Amino acid sequence: MGRPLDLKAFIVRARVLKLYRQALRTARRAPPKCADELWMTMRLEMENNRNCDDKQKIGFLISEGLQRLKVLDEMLDMQGCR
Repeated sequence: MGRPLDLKAFIVRARVLKLYRQALRTARRAPPKCADELWMTMRLEMENNRNCDDKQKIGFLISEGLQRLKVLDEMLDMQGCR
């Protein structure tokens, strides 16, 4: 395993994982033919930014992810997907 995380890195990691779990839960609500594509897109976004070290960029990505997740959640609500 890697080196131990300092407190700030641990908290950021926890925020990223929480966002990912929320995204997967939201994708489950989508119609079946869309859910797989959503899941793959989310996974790809996480993988593409997996090795990012820039704290400012990570904060931006988390904020952007939360915003995009909120929009997706609202769209699914409008479509009656619960």
